[in-house]
Amino acid sequence: MKKVLVILFIAVTSYSQAQKFSSEIFHQGFLVTADRDTIKGKLRYDMETNIVTLAIGQKLRSFSSHKIFYFEINDEILNTYRQFYSIPHKVNYDYKIPILFELLYEGPLSLLTREAIVQQAQASNSPYWGGANYPRTVVQYSFFFLNTKGEITYFSGRKKDLLLIMRKKQTDVKKYMKDNRLDSDDVRDLIRITAFYNSI
Repeated sequence: MKKVLVILFIAVTSYSQAQKFSSEIFHQGFLVTADRDTIKGKLRYDMETNIVTLAIGQKLRSFSSHKIFYFEINDEILNTYRQFYSIPHKVNYDYKIPILFELLYEGPLSLLTREAIVQQAQASNSPYWGGANYPRTVVQYSFFFLNTKGEITYFSGRKKDLLLIMRKKQTDVKKYMKDNRLDSDDVRDLIRITAFYNSI
């Protein structure tokens, strides 16, 4: 895997009910199977089920995360290039299964994300709604760090948890965040912080 820095505008992006989400449509790309076969076509991913559907002509093929090593797409909605890996992750105390993660930054400490489409209550400012809440569909992101030992750590978004994950270089990271006014809960800032951590 070559080093990649992907700056995505991912900070909890919301859409109206009528709009499509990236995970709901097919994108041009390719998939590398667990056997290292490369297949080109149009791909649609589902992180909740950890399944990728590949369209080649009129034929559809489905691959579970157990059968995938890697895939990449040119996202039709976000208009950006995205990379995904199937990585073993602990689902309980002593059991790991491969699940899909998007790679945001690769290095000795890599930054990963997973997404889910969820309903959120949105307060209305409209006088017609009378200040009531209404449901809004959004993409919600969860972030993780992957180290060189293959260990995956969930990241809450809180600064103190980030500094704990980056404790080997905590003083430098804390100063870098302060000097550059970076927030640990902003994805673009988080990519910059991760890149800095890996550079020192």
